Amino acid sequence: MRVPYWCANGHETAPSFSAGEDVEPPEVWDCPRCGFPAGRDAANPPDPLRNEPYKTHLAYVKERRSEEDGAALLAEALETLQARRSGLRRAG
Repeated sequence: MRVPYWCANGHETAPSFSAGEDVEPPEVWDCPRCGFPAGRDAANPPDPLRNEPYKTHLAYVKERRSEEDGAALLAEALETLQARRSGLRRAG
């Protein structure tokens, strides 16, 4: 059986499904033209999914760490780096 679906852009798609008694077509189907979710009610299609903007690694770290934590981690990393460099100078 063919079941029609409509997305928020007004695209219609009608995929085919098995007509068995125990088979129920899904409520939502991805629109093959735009990728938005499509529903079975043409007057009320599902809202498009909201894509979160790309976040850098630093943005995620800032969400989890306070300014004080960041300053302490930076100081520790700088101390480690300086210790390595001074060790290399003595060895060289």
